[in-house]
Formats: sequence, C-alpha cells, structure tokens
Amino acid sequence: MFSKIAFPIFEQSINDYHKFDSVDQPINNPYAKDQIEHLLYAKNWVDTVQWHYEDIIRNPEIDPVEALVLKRKIDASNQVRTDMVEYIDSYFLQKYSNVTPKADAKINSESPAWAIDRLSILALKIYHMHEEATRAEATPEHRAKCQEKLDVLLEQKKDLTTAIDDLITDIENGDKYMKVYKQMKMYNDEELNPVLYQNKK
Repeated sequence: MFSKIAFPIFEQSINDYHKFDSVDQPINNPYAKDQIEHLLYAKNWVDTVQWHYEDIIRNPEIDPVEALVLKRKIDASNQVRTDMVEYIDSYFLQKYSNVTPKADAKINSESPAWAIDRLSILALKIYHMHEEATRAEATPEHRAKCQEKLDVLLEQKKDLTTAIDDLITDIENGDKYMKVYKQMKMYNDEELNPVLYQNKK
C-alpha cells in the first residue's frame, strides 16, 4: 500500500529537519532522484520548512522588513509545494497510463497527490501535537488537551491512509480514473496578477 511507503518517509523528513531545527538548513535527501521516495521526502521537507516559516511570521515582535522577506519565502514555498504535488500526480499518471478505465468508472474529488499532500501535513500535525502532549514544562491540563487532539489526529491518519490506498487501488483496477487539473495560481504570475503586470508598465 502506497501510504505505508509515504508516511514513514514523511516522518523521516520531519525527524531529519528537527535534528537542527533551522529553516536555513539545506535538505539532505537520502533517496535517489529517480525514486518516488526522493520526491516524497522533498515534498515533506518543503512542508516542514514552511510550517516553521508560519510559526516565525506569527511572532508579534517580528521586524516588519523581516516579515516581508519571510512572506516572500512562504509564497515561493507554496509554489514549490504545488509543483511537487503535480509531479507526484505525474508519477501516478505514468504508472497507470496503460490502465483502461471501466465503462462505469468514476472520478474522485481530488487526485492521489493532493490526498498525499494532506497526509504530509498531517504527519507534521502529529509530530508537533505529540511534542505538546509530552512537553515537560507544560501544565497537566495542557498536556491532556493536546493528547486528546493527538488521538483525533491519529484516527485521521488511519482514515486518510485507508482512503488514499483505496483510491490508488481503484485507479489501478479501472474503477476510478485520474483527471488532473493544473492549479493555475494567478497571484505569482506577472501576466495574470494585475498588481504585477501594471507595475511592469
């Protein structure tokens, strides 16, 4: 099952990041570039760095200039994240390109890669909620509340991994088919964002 490959790689990426816990540290992807594992690790690394960008920018005492620089990094990170999701979908499109969908095959509301994107974020939520549930200096009440939330996240993990694996199996068997739409984000595009193309004049 694909989720049994993906989730441990997400955990590995998160743990590797937290060895140094710095948004400026370079990625050290342990997988070969021609492996889907390489892409999964890189995808979660981007998510993990962005998670910590989002923490930093919420500091009420952050310097406004520093905040603007960080906002630009978050925008760039979002674009990379979207691109990587599309690369993962391309992997599935290629893998199942020889599968002929059945006459009554249905389309899913999201592609496999966007569901895997949610699993990557969920891995981060689980990691950080576990940190809070076991934080020694926190109050017992805080730890108990975080443990309750962690239990829900772990249940969500079970449901989401099952749904992902079922979707991929359905595609493989021709019961569902993939139809991928590029995200076509407009705000980063100098030809589509009025603020950007008007400033070019």
